[in-house]
Order: sequence, then structure tokens, then C-alpha cells
Amino acid sequence: MIRSLIVVGLGSFVGGGLRFLLSGLAKQYIHHPFPLGTFVVNILGCLAIGLFYGCFERGHILHPDLRLFLTVGVCGGFTTFSTFMNENLQLLKGEQFLWMALYAAFSLLLGLLAVWAGYALVKAWG
Repeated sequence: MIRSLIVVGLGSFVGGGLRFLLSGLAKQYIHHPFPLGTFVVNILGCLAIGLFYGCFERGHILHPDLRLFLTVGVCGGFTTFSTFMNENLQLLKGEQFLWMALYAAFSLLLGLLAVWAGYALVKAWG
């Protein structure tokens, strides 16, 4: 159990660091009410987890520690539903109703599509 906790923690460190860097770059260069940084990070994270699970099913990533590291750790640290919801709340409080609706709808739709695409890509390669 301690080993798994360390593996997940290391993956979360990597994923959280990547999210911090990508979101920071987006905020630095894109000045818009739409939270593009978190949006892109969440869609990329969905694609990644779809790819990982496709690899798991194909037997390409067998070691349980690597599975934990990539999914619970890296993807869990990289994507963040709590930030997504907080940004929706901030848009709501700022009366940015259209942007809030677009952000929520496109995040859910494209997130699901990205998970499916990642999974389908791995299946097609096999």
C-alpha cells in the first residue's frame, strides 16, 4: 500500500507540474474569459487516459505500478474537475453565462470524445 501511494504521489507530481505549466502559459498568452488552459489540459488528459486504458487492454502496459502512475497519478494530477467547477462558478458569478455554458458543454462533449479517441487509436494500432 505504501509503495502504491508513493507511485501515485510521484505521478501526481508530474501531472500537477504539467498542468501548472500549460495552464500558466495559456493564461500568460490568452486573455479571455474562457478558461482555455484548464479546458485544453482536461481534454488532453482525457485523450491520455483513453490511450493508457487502450494500452492496458492490449497488454502493452502490464505492471500495476505503471498503471497507477499513469492513470491515478499523472492523469489525476494533470486534469482537475475541482478547478473546472470553480472556473464555471467564477464565470457564473461574473455573469458570463454564455461562456459558462459553452465551457461546461464543450468540456464534457470533447472530454468524452477524447477518451474514446485515445481508446480507439490504441485498438486500431493492434
